[in-house]
Amino acid sequence: MMASASAHPVISVADGDTLTLAVDGRRLKIRLANIDAPERGQAYGRESRRSLVELCMHKEAQYRTQDIDQYGRTVAVVTCDGVDASRAQVERGMAWVLTHYNRDAALATLQQQARWRRMGLWADSNPQPPWEFRHGKDGSAQTLSPVSRLGEGDDICYTGPRGGRFRWVNGHKRYGC
Repeated sequence: MMASASAHPVISVADGDTLTLAVDGRRLKIRLANIDAPERGQAYGRESRRSLVELCMHKEAQYRTQDIDQYGRTVAVVTCDGVDASRAQVERGMAWVLTHYNRDAALATLQQQARWRRMGLWADSNPQPPWEFRHGKDGSAQTLSPVSRLGEGDDICYTGPRGGRFRWVNGHKRYGC
């Protein structure tokens, strides 16, 4: 596990679990470790992003790398002015704990407490996890609109809720059609 030697300014927040730091003159996009926050077009997505902005934007952050994800982002534990951003997001009810990837034993308890208190997304009687939202479960896939036929077979190019274009290939979403 690699740790940053010093603090770096947070220069942008994409959503409730992704932020960008200015590190040695370059931009470093970081996905917060151990959690998954609602997507921008999803219920509580804006609130989750606002929460992370309040926690980290224009503050000094330190990070401890855990992994590199499939999109090339650094997955890290981030502290903004000494506050663990992942823990704060879960405690506020602004993110789910990713149980299969979680390395922080305290997060499960924080999530349960937020749920009991009906904080943030837990105020909803049946909040939809972001991994279901992204993969079109619970009806969200019906909101996608096909934009063109690609010619061969049944491949259809779809436009997602945030404008990204993709198609389904062997049960997997492939971008860039």
